[in-house]
Amino acid sequence: MNKKNLKMGPVGPEYMEQYNALLRYVFQVTDQELNSVGWKEKEIIRAKFPTMKRADVIGWFDDGTLVSQVAVYPMKVQIFGKTYSMGGLTGVGTYPEYTNMGLMHRLLEQALENMRKKKQYICYLYPYSIPYYRRKGWELISDKISYEIKDYQLPKKKWVSGDVRRVDTDSKELKDTYDRYAAHTHGAIIRDSLAWNEYWLWDRDDIMAAIYYNAQNEPDGYVIYWIENEVFHIKDMIFNNEEARTGLWNFVSAHFSMINQVEGDTYTDEPLAFLLEDAEIKEVISPYYMGRIVDFAAFVAEYPFKPDITEREWRFTLTDPVMECNQGAFLLKISREGKGWAERISQPCQDQISIQTMTTMLMGYKRPDYLARIGRLKAGEHIIDMLEDAIEQQTPYISDYF
Repeated sequence: MNKKNLKMGPVGPEYMEQYNALLRYVFQVTDQELNSVGWKEKEIIRAKFPTMKRADVIGWFDDGTLVSQVAVYPMKVQIFGKTYSMGGLTGVGTYPEYTNMGLMHRLLEQALENMRKKKQYICYLYPYSIPYYRRKGWELISDKISYEIKDYQLPKKKWVSGDVRRVDTDSKELKDTYDRYAAHTHGAIIRDSLAWNEYWLWDRDDIMAAIYYNAQNEPDGYVIYWIENEVFHIKDMIFNNEEARTGLWNFVSAHFSMINQVEGDTYTDEPLAFLLEDAEIKEVISPYYMGRIVDFAAFVAEYPFKPDITEREWRFTLTDPVMECNQGAFLLKISREGKGWAERISQPCQDQISIQTMTTMLMGYKRPDYLARIGRLKAGEHIIDMLEDAIEQQTPYISDYF
């Protein structure tokens, strides 16, 4: 092998152009695609520069040339009412001539160790390969539902006590609306300036937004959208209650004369068809974001289990393909108030679970009973029943953020 000068280290702002060039190569982003959203190379570099200064970026260098990299953005998420520090993994790429050398495995290992030190005990990513990230300890935690609604299928207008107002996409009102929603929504990212910057980065210049205000003039939801070729495209729609949902769809339906179709995505486990009078719409469910518990013991120490009249215990063996802190036998205790703590034990355990399965179970995406039935969780029926009672059931809401 003639690559003898490989060194791993931090990727500082001075490597911004190399960082960007590697991403463009790996993800095959062409000049035509960049121009379609109004961006040129230097503009992207300038936009990414402040983000990169806040991110933890590490890579492999061959004689000073960046050949492999990952970036972790510092973010926060809501998990069943608890706020967690989260590492948002992105910017993953390796030039093809440097693949199959174990470079990415070492980068992911180091990135996870860095997250652990920063107390980022959960990590999100959008996978380019689900099998690859599963082998590294990540698992699916959310779905995306893409839908198409013909103009004649749009819901008829219904009375609501509030009203919808169009606003600028960079307005404080839009951010306040999201903050109200994220404060009580499982899995939602708490968007600071970094997260909002990433949310908008690749969007068109003509994207628009409208907010639903309730009768008390409080923002209870929004729709972010654009119209092109007689299609109403919905980037995102959030709402705190049924009235806000109805008000926002009243607004969409008001475009009836301008459009012949509505297309969009939703990120919850509630298909839209059931809510429409004409339910024969097209809906496609596909896997979306993956998650990973970085440090199991630290994660469950903050995790809100459901209270019960008795204390609960579970002894099991946990496996993790990367993080040594998550490998071995554990005793999980859950107090009557729902507080959990985990400690290592020396005795062997018959019950077994992987970090992937533990993540998707504690995030509420898949239930313990189902995971046991498909062989992903090995435990007795009384333990399965205990876990069913202890863990909330709610698919995380995760929208695009980088």
